[in-house]
Amino acid sequence: MIIFRKYHGLGNDYLIPTDKPHAAPSAIDANLVRRICDPHYGLGSDGILYGPYLPETTFFQRLEIQDAKCAFRILNPDGSEAEKSGNGVRIFCRFLYDNGMVALHENFTLATLGGPIRCRIDDPENAIRAEMGRLSFDSAIIPVVGPRREVVREHFMIDGKELEYCAVTIGNPHCVIPCPQGISKELACRLGPIIECEERFPNRTNVQFIAPVDRHAVRAEIFERGAGYTLASGTSACACAAVAVKIGWCESPVTVRMPGGELTIQLTADYSATQCGPVHHIYDAKYHDA
Repeated sequence: MIIFRKYHGLGNDYLIPTDKPHAAPSAIDANLVRRICDPHYGLGSDGILYGPYLPETTFFQRLEIQDAKCAFRILNPDGSEAEKSGNGVRIFCRFLYDNGMVALHENFTLATLGGPIRCRIDDPENAIRAEMGRLSFDSAIIPVVGPRREVVREHFMIDGKELEYCAVTIGNPHCVIPCPQGISKELACRLGPIIECEERFPNRTNVQFIAPVDRHAVRAEIFERGAGYTLASGTSACACAAVAVKIGWCESPVTVRMPGGELTIQLTADYSATQCGPVHHIYDAKYHDA
Protein backbone atom coordinates (compact mmCIF):
# COMPACT_ATOMS: atom_id res chain seq x y z
CA MET A 1 0.00 0.00 0.00
CA ILE A 2 1.22 3.51 -0.87
CA ILE A 3 -0.40 6.68 0.46
CA PHE A 4 -0.53 9.53 -2.06
CA ARG A 5 -1.52 13.18 -1.93
CA LYS A 6 -2.92 14.57 -5.18
CA TYR A 7 -2.72 18.21 -6.28
CA HIS A 8 -3.38 20.08 -9.50
CA GLY A 9 -2.04 23.27 -11.04
CA LEU A 10 -4.43 24.55 -13.70
CA GLY A 11 -5.76 21.03 -14.26
CA ASN A 12 -2.27 19.50 -14.57
CA ASP A 13 -2.40 16.93 -11.76
CA TYR A 14 0.34 15.08 -9.89
CA LEU A 15 0.53 12.44 -7.16
CA ILE A 16 3.13 12.60 -4.37
CA PRO A 17 3.89 9.63 -2.08
CA THR A 18 3.51 10.69 1.54
CA ASP A 19 4.91 7.65 3.37
CA LYS A 20 8.28 9.34 4.03
CA PRO A 21 7.74 13.11 3.69
CA HIS A 22 11.23 14.05 4.94
CA ALA A 23 13.38 11.59 2.96
CA ALA A 24 13.37 9.90 -0.44
CA PRO A 25 10.55 7.31 -0.52
CA SER A 26 10.96 3.69 -1.52
CA ALA A 27 11.61 2.98 -5.20
CA ILE A 28 8.69 2.98 -7.64
CA ASP A 29 9.55 1.34 -10.96
CA ALA A 30 8.23 2.33 -14.40
CA ASN A 31 5.61 -0.44 -14.52
CA LEU A 32 4.19 0.62 -11.17
CA VAL A 33 4.14 4.27 -12.27
CA ARG A 34 2.07 3.30 -15.32
CA ARG A 35 -0.40 1.34 -13.18
CA ILE A 36 -0.78 4.11 -10.60
CA CYS A 37 -1.29 6.85 -13.21
CA ASP A 38 -3.80 4.83 -15.26
CA PRO A 39 -7.21 6.58 -15.00
CA HIS A 40 -9.15 3.31 -15.07
CA TYR A 41 -7.05 0.84 -13.07
CA GLY A 42 -5.09 3.26 -10.89
CA LEU A 43 -5.53 6.67 -9.30
CA GLY A 44 -5.16 8.59 -12.57
CA SER A 45 -2.57 11.33 -12.89
CA ASP A 46 -0.36 13.34 -15.23
CA GLY A 47 2.60 11.98 -13.29
CA ILE A 48 4.24 11.31 -9.93
CA LEU A 49 6.49 13.74 -8.06
CA TYR A 50 9.06 11.75 -6.13
CA GLY A 51 10.85 13.05 -3.07
CA PRO A 52 11.96 15.06 -1.22
CA TYR A 53 15.57 13.95 -1.53
CA LEU A 54 17.49 15.69 1.23
CA PRO A 55 21.12 16.91 0.81
CA GLU A 56 22.62 13.74 2.31
CA THR A 57 21.00 11.46 -0.31
CA THR A 58 22.86 10.09 -3.33
CA PHE A 59 20.34 11.49 -5.83
CA PHE A 60 20.67 15.03 -4.42
CA GLN A 61 24.47 14.88 -4.48
CA ARG A 62 24.49 13.57 -8.04
CA LEU A 63 22.75 16.77 -9.23
CA GLU A 64 25.67 18.91 -7.94
CA ILE A 65 23.36 21.82 -7.13
CA GLN A 66 24.48 23.93 -4.17
CA ASP A 67 22.32 25.41 -1.41
CA ALA A 68 19.06 23.69 -2.40
CA LYS A 69 16.43 22.84 0.21
CA CYS A 70 15.91 19.39 -1.36
CA ALA A 71 15.56 17.62 -4.71
CA PHE A 72 12.70 15.82 -6.41
CA ARG A 73 12.09 13.67 -9.49
CA ILE A 74 9.27 13.94 -12.06
CA LEU A 75 7.91 10.62 -13.36
CA ASN A 76 5.66 10.70 -16.44
CA PRO A 77 2.59 8.43 -16.67
CA ASP A 78 4.37 6.28 -19.28
CA GLY A 79 7.11 5.54 -16.75
CA SER A 80 9.72 7.86 -18.28
CA GLU A 81 11.36 10.68 -16.35
CA ALA A 82 11.08 14.41 -17.06
CA GLU A 83 13.82 16.91 -16.31
CA LYS A 84 11.58 19.78 -15.21
CA SER A 85 7.90 20.70 -14.76
CA GLY A 86 6.51 24.16 -14.03
CA ASN A 87 3.22 23.01 -12.54
CA GLY A 88 5.07 20.14 -10.90
CA VAL A 89 7.49 22.44 -9.09
CA ARG A 90 4.66 24.62 -7.78
CA ILE A 91 2.83 21.49 -6.62
CA PHE A 92 5.95 20.19 -4.90
CA CYS A 93 6.37 23.57 -3.19
CA ARG A 94 2.81 23.27 -1.87
CA PHE A 95 3.54 19.72 -0.65
CA LEU A 96 6.63 20.94 1.23
CA TYR A 97 4.59 23.76 2.75
CA ASP A 98 1.81 21.38 3.81
CA ASN A 99 4.45 19.20 5.52
CA GLY A 100 6.05 22.12 7.36
CA MET A 101 9.30 22.02 5.40
CA VAL A 102 9.08 25.57 4.00
CA ALA A 103 7.44 28.71 5.33
CA LEU A 104 5.27 31.39 3.76
CA HIS A 105 7.38 34.06 2.00
CA GLU A 106 10.57 31.98 2.42
CA ASN A 107 12.94 32.03 -0.55
CA PHE A 108 14.29 28.54 -1.26
CA THR A 109 15.78 26.48 -4.08
CA LEU A 110 14.67 23.07 -5.36
CA ALA A 111 17.03 20.78 -7.30
CA THR A 112 15.80 18.90 -10.39
CA LEU A 113 17.35 17.00 -13.28
CA GLY A 114 16.68 20.17 -15.32
CA GLY A 115 18.59 22.41 -12.92
CA PRO A 116 17.90 24.53 -9.82
CA ILE A 117 14.61 26.42 -9.38
CA ARG A 118 14.28 29.33 -6.95
CA CYS A 119 10.85 29.41 -5.35
CA ARG A 120 8.66 31.37 -2.95
CA ILE A 121 5.14 30.78 -1.63
CA ASP A 122 3.17 34.00 -1.14
CA ASP A 123 -0.20 32.22 -1.05
CA PRO A 124 -0.29 28.37 -0.98
CA GLU A 125 -3.51 28.30 -3.00
CA ASN A 126 -3.03 31.08 -5.53
CA ALA A 127 0.51 32.48 -5.69
CA ILE A 128 3.47 30.10 -5.78
CA ARG A 129 6.40 31.66 -7.59
CA ALA A 130 9.15 29.79 -9.44
CA GLU A 131 12.17 31.14 -11.31
CA MET A 132 12.34 28.50 -14.03
CA GLY A 133 15.75 29.39 -15.46
CA ARG A 134 17.00 30.60 -18.84
CA LEU A 135 15.47 29.35 -22.08
CA SER A 136 17.80 28.48 -24.95
CA PHE A 137 17.18 28.00 -28.67
CA ASP A 138 20.63 26.36 -29.09
CA SER A 139 20.26 23.08 -31.01
CA ALA A 140 23.19 21.50 -29.14
CA ILE A 141 21.56 22.13 -25.76
CA ILE A 142 17.92 21.26 -26.60
CA PRO A 143 19.01 18.92 -28.42
CA VAL A 144 18.02 18.97 -32.12
CA VAL A 145 20.00 17.06 -34.76
CA GLY A 146 22.04 18.88 -37.42
CA PRO A 147 24.60 21.69 -37.30
CA ARG A 148 24.69 23.86 -34.20
CA ARG A 149 22.28 26.78 -34.59
CA GLU A 150 19.36 28.67 -33.07
CA VAL A 151 16.28 26.61 -33.98
CA VAL A 152 13.92 29.44 -34.93
CA ARG A 153 11.35 29.45 -37.76
CA GLU A 154 12.52 26.17 -39.26
CA HIS A 155 10.20 23.89 -41.26
CA PHE A 156 9.33 20.20 -41.39
CA MET A 157 6.74 17.98 -43.01
CA ILE A 158 4.29 16.45 -40.54
CA ASP A 159 1.38 14.27 -41.67
CA GLY A 160 1.78 15.60 -45.22
CA LYS A 161 1.75 19.26 -44.17
CA GLU A 162 4.64 21.73 -43.96
CA LEU A 163 4.81 23.37 -40.53
CA GLU A 164 6.99 26.13 -39.12
CA TYR A 165 8.48 25.43 -35.70
CA CYS A 166 10.86 26.73 -33.08
CA ALA A 167 12.71 24.47 -30.64
CA VAL A 168 13.71 25.62 -27.18
CA THR A 169 14.79 24.20 -23.83
CA ILE A 170 14.30 25.30 -20.25
CA GLY A 171 15.91 22.15 -18.88
CA ASN A 172 13.53 19.97 -20.92
CA PRO A 173 12.94 20.08 -24.70
CA HIS A 174 10.04 21.84 -26.44
CA CYS A 175 8.87 22.21 -30.03
CA VAL A 176 6.56 25.19 -30.48
CA ILE A 177 4.39 25.46 -33.62
CA PRO A 178 3.14 29.00 -34.41
CA CYS A 179 -0.40 28.75 -35.82
CA PRO A 180 -1.69 32.24 -36.70
CA GLN A 181 -4.73 30.62 -38.32
CA GLY A 182 -5.83 29.09 -34.99
CA ILE A 183 -5.38 26.02 -32.81
CA SER A 184 -7.49 23.22 -31.36
CA LYS A 185 -7.35 20.18 -29.10
CA GLU A 186 -7.90 18.01 -32.16
CA LEU A 187 -4.80 19.50 -33.82
CA ALA A 188 -2.65 18.84 -30.73
CA CYS A 189 -3.92 15.27 -30.32
CA ARG A 190 -3.42 14.46 -34.01
CA LEU A 191 0.02 15.97 -34.61
CA GLY A 192 1.44 16.02 -31.09
CA PRO A 193 2.39 12.33 -30.88
CA ILE A 194 4.02 12.44 -34.32
CA ILE A 195 6.13 15.50 -33.48
CA GLU A 196 7.01 14.19 -29.98
CA CYS A 197 8.86 11.25 -31.56
CA GLU A 198 10.14 13.01 -34.71
CA GLU A 199 13.68 11.83 -35.43
CA ARG A 200 15.25 15.29 -35.23
CA PHE A 201 14.52 15.28 -31.46
CA PRO A 202 16.79 12.54 -30.01
CA ASN A 203 15.32 12.89 -26.50
CA ARG A 204 11.76 13.24 -27.84
CA THR A 205 10.08 16.59 -27.18
CA ASN A 206 7.14 18.36 -25.62
CA VAL A 207 4.92 19.94 -28.27
CA GLN A 208 2.95 23.20 -28.19
CA PHE A 209 0.69 24.86 -30.74
CA ILE A 210 0.28 28.62 -30.22
CA ALA A 211 -2.00 31.29 -31.67
CA PRO A 212 -1.65 35.06 -31.11
CA VAL A 213 -4.10 37.03 -28.97
CA ASP A 214 -2.42 40.42 -28.49
CA ARG A 215 1.00 41.88 -27.64
CA HIS A 216 0.95 40.25 -24.21
CA ALA A 217 -0.99 37.00 -24.71
CA VAL A 218 -1.12 33.80 -26.73
CA ARG A 219 -3.35 30.73 -26.69
CA ALA A 220 -1.74 27.30 -26.45
CA GLU A 221 -2.63 23.63 -26.86
CA ILE A 222 -0.11 21.19 -25.40
CA PHE A 223 0.98 17.61 -26.02
CA GLU A 224 3.47 16.58 -23.35
CA ARG A 225 6.29 14.13 -23.85
CA GLY A 226 5.44 10.95 -21.96
CA ALA A 227 2.04 12.22 -20.83
CA GLY A 228 -0.03 13.12 -23.90
CA TYR A 229 -2.61 15.89 -24.26
CA THR A 230 -2.40 18.16 -21.22
CA LEU A 231 -4.67 20.93 -19.92
CA ALA A 232 -1.73 23.08 -18.79
CA SER A 233 2.04 22.97 -18.38
CA GLY A 234 4.36 25.43 -16.69
CA THR A 235 7.48 24.70 -18.73
CA SER A 236 5.35 24.66 -21.89
CA ALA A 237 3.97 28.07 -20.96
CA CYS A 238 7.54 29.35 -20.58
CA ALA A 239 8.45 27.89 -23.99
CA CYS A 240 5.37 29.41 -25.64
CA ALA A 241 6.08 32.83 -24.13
CA ALA A 242 9.73 32.73 -25.21
CA VAL A 243 8.84 31.77 -28.79
CA ALA A 244 6.10 34.41 -28.96
CA VAL A 245 8.68 37.06 -28.02
CA LYS A 246 11.40 35.58 -30.25
CA ILE A 247 9.24 35.69 -33.40
CA GLY A 248 7.88 39.16 -32.63
CA TRP A 249 4.30 38.31 -31.66
CA CYS A 250 4.60 39.50 -28.06
CA GLU A 251 6.65 41.32 -25.49
CA SER A 252 7.10 40.42 -21.83
CA PRO A 253 5.11 39.72 -19.72
CA VAL A 254 3.26 37.09 -21.76
CA THR A 255 0.05 35.44 -20.54
CA VAL A 256 -0.29 31.92 -21.93
CA ARG A 257 -3.95 30.87 -22.11
CA MET A 258 -4.27 27.09 -21.87
CA PRO A 259 -7.41 24.95 -21.54
CA GLY A 260 -6.73 24.51 -17.81
CA GLY A 261 -6.14 28.21 -17.14
CA GLU A 262 -3.64 31.02 -17.56
CA LEU A 263 -0.03 31.53 -16.54
CA THR A 264 1.75 34.84 -16.93
CA ILE A 265 5.44 34.50 -17.72
CA GLN A 266 7.94 37.24 -17.01
CA LEU A 267 10.92 37.11 -19.41
CA THR A 268 14.18 39.01 -19.05
CA ALA A 269 16.30 40.14 -22.00
CA ASP A 270 18.28 36.86 -21.87
CA TYR A 271 15.05 34.79 -21.80
CA SER A 272 15.14 33.89 -18.11
CA ALA A 273 11.57 33.00 -17.12
CA THR A 274 9.56 33.39 -13.93
CA GLN A 275 6.07 32.01 -13.41
CA CYS A 276 3.55 32.50 -10.61
CA GLY A 277 0.38 30.44 -10.35
CA PRO A 278 -2.09 28.44 -8.25
CA VAL A 279 -2.02 24.95 -6.72
CA HIS A 280 -5.00 23.11 -5.24
CA HIS A 281 -5.13 19.96 -3.11
CA ILE A 282 -7.54 17.37 -4.56
CA TYR A 283 -7.43 14.34 -2.24
CA ASP A 284 -5.35 11.87 -0.25
CA ALA A 285 -5.64 8.21 -1.24
CA LYS A 286 -4.32 4.74 -0.44
CA TYR A 287 -3.16 2.75 -3.46
CA HIS A 288 -3.26 -1.04 -3.20
CA ASP A 289 -1.33 -2.64 -6.04
CA ALA A 290 -2.92 -5.80 -7.45
